[in-house]
Amino acid sequence: MNCIIFLNIFAAIWALAIAGSHFPATKGEVWPKPQHQVKTNTVLTFDHRRFQIKVVGVSCSLLSSVASRYSHVFARQSQLALEHYEHARSHKSGGRLAELHIDLTAPCEDYPHYGMDESYHLTIAEVSTLKSGSIWGILRGLQTVLHSFYFSDDYRRILVNATEIYDYPRYSHRGLLLDTSRHYISLHNILLTLDAMEMNKMNVFHWHIVDDDSFPYQSKRFPELSEHGAYYPTMVYSKADIVLVLKYARERGIRVIPEFDVPGHTVSWGASHPELVFTCPDQWYGTTTSGVLNPILNSTYELLGDLIKEVQDLFPDKYLHVGGDEVNTKCWEKAPTIQAYLKEHNMTITELFPIFVDRLFQLLGSRSQPIVWEAIFEDVSSLPASTPVHVWKREPIKGNERYDDHGKHTVNKVLEAGNKVILSAPWYLDYLDKTWEYYYNGTDPHAMVNDKSLAENILGGEACLWGERVDDRNIISRAWPRASATAEILWSSPPFDVPSEYHKSVNSNRMEEHTCRMIRHDIGAQPPNGPGFCVVNPNHL
Repeated sequence: MNCIIFLNIFAAIWALAIAGSHFPATKGEVWPKPQHQVKTNTVLTFDHRRFQIKVVGVSCSLLSSVASRYSHVFARQSQLALEHYEHARSHKSGGRLAELHIDLTAPCEDYPHYGMDESYHLTIAEVSTLKSGSIWGILRGLQTVLHSFYFSDDYRRILVNATEIYDYPRYSHRGLLLDTSRHYISLHNILLTLDAMEMNKMNVFHWHIVDDDSFPYQSKRFPELSEHGAYYPTMVYSKADIVLVLKYARERGIRVIPEFDVPGHTVSWGASHPELVFTCPDQWYGTTTSGVLNPILNSTYELLGDLIKEVQDLFPDKYLHVGGDEVNTKCWEKAPTIQAYLKEHNMTITELFPIFVDRLFQLLGSRSQPIVWEAIFEDVSSLPASTPVHVWKREPIKGNERYDDHGKHTVNKVLEAGNKVILSAPWYLDYLDKTWEYYYNGTDPHAMVNDKSLAENILGGEACLWGERVDDRNIISRAWPRASATAEILWSSPPFDVPSEYHKSVNSNRMEEHTCRMIRHDIGAQPPNGPGFCVVNPNHL
C-alpha cells in the first residue's frame, strides 16, 4: 500500500515537472533576429497612457500616418495587461518607457522599391530614439519596438528591456507569393497577409493573381476576361480593391509585384478569348487541362500589350513578373496552324517559345523590368543578364536521394550565366506536412553559391503559398509561422544551421513567442512547436 502511495506521489511530481510548453516562449526577443543588439537587464514598464511618440526629424504625411498607426498598435498591446483595468499604481523598481523620438534624416520616398534603405538605429530607454535615413527603416524599427514588449510573469504589466539595436536586412527582396487563382482569397485576408508580412519584415507581396483556374483580375480594357474567367461575379479584384491593397502595402513598406504568367497557365484567358488559347491535357496531370497562348497571332500580342499597359498604369513597382513557367508545347505541336507556320518558316517547336518571349519583352518596354521563372532561363538563350530568374526547382542530392538541394544546382547555373536570382526552391509552403524548421535549416542562399564573388547577384527570395489546398479558411494558418522562417533567413545573418540542440531550442523558444505575438495581433498562426499555449488576452481568458 505504501509503495503504491509512493509511486502515485512520484508520478504526480514527475507530471508536474514536465507539464507545460515543450518550448517556453522567450520574452521580448525580436524576429527576424537583429544584426547587432545589446540587450541589458534594465527593465522598463510600458503604459500607453503615459507614453507618446514624437517626430523630431524630417516629417511627411506617410510618417505622420505611420506614427499615428503605431500609437494605436502600442496602445492595444498595453491594454492587454491586467493592470490596465485596475487603478494606476506606482512601482517600486525600474523606470518606464515614456517617449519614443522618431528621427528621420532624409525626405520620404513615395513608394517602396528594390534596394530601398531599411536600416535603422534603435535605442530603447526611458526616452527612446529611432533613427533612420529612410521611412522604410523607420517602419522596420517600429516593428522591432513592438517585438520588444512582453508580459510580466503575472500578466499584470507590459515590460521592455533597455536595448541598443543597429539593424538592416541581408537581402533586399524578401517576399511572399500568394496564389489567388486556384482559390479566390478575400480582400480581408490579403490585407491580413500584409499585416503578417510587416510583422516579419517582409517587403514584397508577389501577387500571383491569375492562372489556368480563374481570372479574378477585373480589367477595365478587357472586362470579359474576368466576366467569363472568374469563378463567380463577386470573386474578382476591382481597380478599387487593388488600389486599396497598394495603399495598405505602401503604408507597411511592402512592394506589390503582380504576376501574369504567360504563355502557359492561360486556360482562364480562353474562356473569353478561345481564339487566342490552345488547350490540351495537362502534361503532368492528365485529368486536368493546360492552356497556352497562340504565339503566332498578332491579336495575341495586341491583347497582351494593352493589358500590360493597364497593369503598368495601376501597379507602381518597376518589376513585373511574367511567369513563363511550365509551357505545355504539346498544345502547340498538335495545332495544325502551328505546324503550318513552323513548316513555312523552317522552324522547330523549340524556337517558338524564344520568339514569344522576345515579343513579350518588347511589349514591356522601358517601364517594367521582367522577372521570369527559371523555365525561360533554360529555354531562351538570349535572356538579358538584367532579368532576375526566379528559381523554384529542386534536385535530389546524388548519393542521398532522400534530400534535395534546395535549388543549389539551378542557382549556380543562373549566377554563372550572369543573371540575378530570386530563390524560392526551399520555401514552397504547399508542403503542408512541413514545419517551420524544415524551411529554416539549410536554406541560406549565400551558402548555396559555389563562387562567392557571384553571391551579390542573389536579390533575395520568396516563400510561395500556392492555392491548390489553400483558401480563405486556412490561408493564414498555412502561411504563418512557417513563412517566418523565410523572413529570418533573408533578413538576419548566419549561422542558421543550428550547431547544437541548445541553439535549436533557443530558435524554437523565440518562434514560440513570435507566433503568440502574431496571434495577439489577429494573425491566426498555427502552433509552431507542438504542445504549448498562448495567452492572447489575460483579461478574457
